[in-house]
Amino acid sequence: MAGHGALRRPPAASSAPHQSFTSRVLLLLTVLPLALASFAFVLQWRGGIDDLTSRWPAADAHRFPVMDRNNNSHLGSSAPDCADILDRSSSPSFPYYRGWNFNLGKDLKPKICITTSTSAGLEQIIPWLFYHKVLGVSQFFLFVEGKAAKPHLSAVLEAIPGVKLIYRTRELEEKQARSRIWNETWLAAFFYKPCNYELFVKQSLNMEMAIVMAQNTGMDWIIHLDTDELLHPAGAQEYSLTSLLSDVPANVDMVVFPNYESTIERDDIKDPFSEVSMFKKNYDHLPKETYFGLYKEASHGNPNYFLTYGNGKSAARIQNHLRPNGAHRWHNYMKAPHEIKFEEAAVLHYTYTKFSDLTSRRDRCGCKPTKEDVKRCFMLDFDRAAFIIASTATEEEMLRWYNEHVVWSDKQVNLMLLRKGILARIYAPMAIVQSLRESGVFSSAIASAQASSKQKSTSPIENLQNRSSVILDPTDSISKRGRIGGKKIKSQATARKIMEIVGGVESAMPPMSPPGLDDFSMEMKINDLRNATTVGL
Repeated sequence: MAGHGALRRPPAASSAPHQSFTSRVLLLLTVLPLALASFAFVLQWRGGIDDLTSRWPAADAHRFPVMDRNNNSHLGSSAPDCADILDRSSSPSFPYYRGWNFNLGKDLKPKICITTSTSAGLEQIIPWLFYHKVLGVSQFFLFVEGKAAKPHLSAVLEAIPGVKLIYRTRELEEKQARSRIWNETWLAAFFYKPCNYELFVKQSLNMEMAIVMAQNTGMDWIIHLDTDELLHPAGAQEYSLTSLLSDVPANVDMVVFPNYESTIERDDIKDPFSEVSMFKKNYDHLPKETYFGLYKEASHGNPNYFLTYGNGKSAARIQNHLRPNGAHRWHNYMKAPHEIKFEEAAVLHYTYTKFSDLTSRRDRCGCKPTKEDVKRCFMLDFDRAAFIIASTATEEEMLRWYNEHVVWSDKQVNLMLLRKGILARIYAPMAIVQSLRESGVFSSAIASAQASSKQKSTSPIENLQNRSSVILDPTDSISKRGRIGGKKIKSQATARKIMEIVGGVESAMPPMSPPGLDDFSMEMKINDLRNATTVGL
């Protein structure tokens, strides 16, 4: 027994250090939290812990890197005709744009310009314009007519830094009548037709002049964009066009922004840029199986996947012999340009977002509301159907048709298409436009123009007519477009020969519907034929 007792002593002796170690751990776990809590309390009492919110700069001191810091403009009241859209919001102000004059610095690279042809009002143009200023656009060439050319509206636009207005005067039309475009074949299929065809030709002629103006002002890139479109520079390191285009390889001449189309969820939208957040993705940004597999649900009972066009817009690097290729693309007289598509960036097309768009489009065109006649006026099926409805139906019938074909009110279908990736929520443009409005940027632009217009002795149109001979003639460019003395210049003949070699005489790209089920069926037949041929071999 004594021997067994002696054998049991070592375990008893070894347990003592084990108990001591456990006690120390328990003591450490008890004391450490208490010590840290006491330390934090002392620091807080002495003011040693920095309040993170206090590090955020004052509202008026916060600047984005692309904005000019030297501005002391004061806010003013909005013009009566667009006060509901452009005036200061009653909600708390988002302050980070306050105090900016949006006059981009000369060191901003690359220099980007946007050109457009518009007859819209300030409630559409001003948000569109300042949104793209935030993205880094430094120059705007606006070819205005209709409402946009009225003196009290154009005065506001001309007072905004970086904006140049070109009015549709007789002098402008005479200069465009001398354009080389009329003697070439690539746009000839669109000549002497009404409505959308006429607009398409007018846009192309304006784009040709904008190229000259972009060269003269040292721009690096030019983009043609309608005032119902916002660029979405997804995929860039920053949410900016300058960042996006600076990463484009030097050997690329043109880049395509595939378009996403607005899918509205109500029929009472007043301000699309601030109220629309859901968009239908482009075929180029979707798996083929997803696109065609959900084509019926995505088309929403309409003739095509999109209501209107599906071929996006493009940006072109400014270089010699650049020319438009219709409103959606650019080309070059002397070479086949190298063009790529952005994999993430897109152009957001806010089409038919307001119920009034039905009647406003109808009022701009004098075609007869018949299936035969609308083919002369419109290139896309939905535009034709919408014109007929707007011309023949009552207000109640139009609203019913609008809700059936344009408004996406079925939340279950929307959720399914969002989960499948057909639809996407994009909030950045909405946030930027709302922030600009709440900070008083829009109303400030109007107030500043109203104050400065009282000091001018001549109207904007008179000022433009006095200087248009210097900046607007398309024959002033390096590639010498147009006719001189009634004779075609020698470089035109040379350019045509080169275009024939590189295949550059194809027709201009019109607005086109995205791929349809017929295209998919044809592709399947071609693939089946290829597979059968491979098996036979």
